[in-house]
Amino acid sequence: MGREAVETAFADIRAALAMLNAEMDGCGSEPFSAADPLAGLADGCLDILAGVREVEAGFAGLKARAAVKYADSAQAIAPDMPVQAQEMAVAAEIGCVLALGPRAASTFLSVSHALTTTLPLTLSALHAGTISWQHARVMADEASTLDAAGAAALEAHFLDPDTPRPAAAATIGEMPAHRFKHKARTWRERHHVESIEKRHAKGVAERRVEYRPDQDGMAWLSACLPAHQALAGWNRLNALARAAQGPNEPRTLTQLRTDKFAEAILTSGTSATFHADNSAGNGEEASDSDGAGAGTCAGLLSPGIRAQVLVTVPVFSLMGLTEEPAVLDGFGPVPPSMVRDLVANGADSFYRVLVDPRDGAPLEIGRTSYRVTKAMRSWLRLRDGKCPFPGCSNNSLDNEADHLLAWAKGGATGISNLGQPCPKHHRLRHISRWRPTPASATGPPGWTSPTGRHYKSEHQDWEPPHWPSQLKLGTADFLHTAQSPGEDALERFLRARA
Repeated sequence: MGREAVETAFADIRAALAMLNAEMDGCGSEPFSAADPLAGLADGCLDILAGVREVEAGFAGLKARAAVKYADSAQAIAPDMPVQAQEMAVAAEIGCVLALGPRAASTFLSVSHALTTTLPLTLSALHAGTISWQHARVMADEASTLDAAGAAALEAHFLDPDTPRPAAAATIGEMPAHRFKHKARTWRERHHVESIEKRHAKGVAERRVEYRPDQDGMAWLSACLPAHQALAGWNRLNALARAAQGPNEPRTLTQLRTDKFAEAILTSGTSATFHADNSAGNGEEASDSDGAGAGTCAGLLSPGIRAQVLVTVPVFSLMGLTEEPAVLDGFGPVPPSMVRDLVANGADSFYRVLVDPRDGAPLEIGRTSYRVTKAMRSWLRLRDGKCPFPGCSNNSLDNEADHLLAWAKGGATGISNLGQPCPKHHRLRHISRWRPTPASATGPPGWTSPTGRHYKSEHQDWEPPHWPSQLKLGTADFLHTAQSPGEDALERFLRARA
């Protein structure tokens, strides 16, 4: 019955597809909504899309299992065939069946093997339809550089239902795979058994510029270089491009960025140096809640347009007492030595923030006037990390502060009533019926679509601060030393340890 059962199952699937297509064409047995057929059909199409996404994921899991089962069976049938020849033969067969090229077939087999042997939670999520094949590939890619224990911990962090996470935070299946890749990479950088300093040193040694011809008289010119330099350059291009926009400028932002990049590399005298930036603006600052608080510093490139680099670094790491990674806004974890170098070369202004010693999340600040201060904008960047619209990757320096509940309607100017959408999604809010949902001190707003569907926000992955091994005073003792007024908590703590 095996082959006959498979044929019957696929015949049922084809019949179901025909029925769904008929429903979408309005030829079903009854309309989605008799009261408002057009609105009902629109809503029904979204239901179909959601169902297809779930079924596609299930099929992807089935494909992975079938590929690995075939590979195992082929090896059992011809056990004496050399391993390399066996792998090539299997990849060729699967490539022909799925109409994949040799490289794509080998990649598919590699990911499928990882899912079926070392990533059981990922495979289960794929079967359940809660993540896509693209998400599973990200998990397999990030886990491939970890040992068995590290891979299991990575998978558990994102997919184990017992892992605590904010109720308002989007799960990995609710965000695009490229956003999950950022989160998985962040976790990997923080928990890799090899020091980020060693891995970064290897990466710096392999820095390079690449040229690749493309179609229609075009070509790609790209560079792999230290993250803070790359991001500073990107932020500067954004600033230059936005400054050039105007009613008489026909070029798009993308075209302007490209033209500014070409001007920079094709003209002389474009030296780049780091300068200090007063990211605290008018001097407002908050003291650290514990000795493992976070500081945000900023650097610039060139004396022209101010192109900032925002870095959040645990204070003990900045002092060289721990090796916790810093976080580069718009990129993710970077070696603490990179930040120490930025500080040593002129980034001498910091915005100090209160963090929760239990999970490392920033704590609430607020303001009763309409104006959003520079300090509060820095806090928004720390809380959100990017534009809070689902799937958007626009980093914080290019975003705009916005009241969730309008000031004119009674909304306060406090972190819990502020968002920082990118210009595109800020405009979307005001020209359509997309609306942000309430935020919190540590979580950005979600969004409600014109159809009434709610989409959760992507939250920052805060982690508890690391305490240096040479400091024996615990968090509770430290907080006790921070009770007397008129003195900075960090200064009291360090003096207590002196």
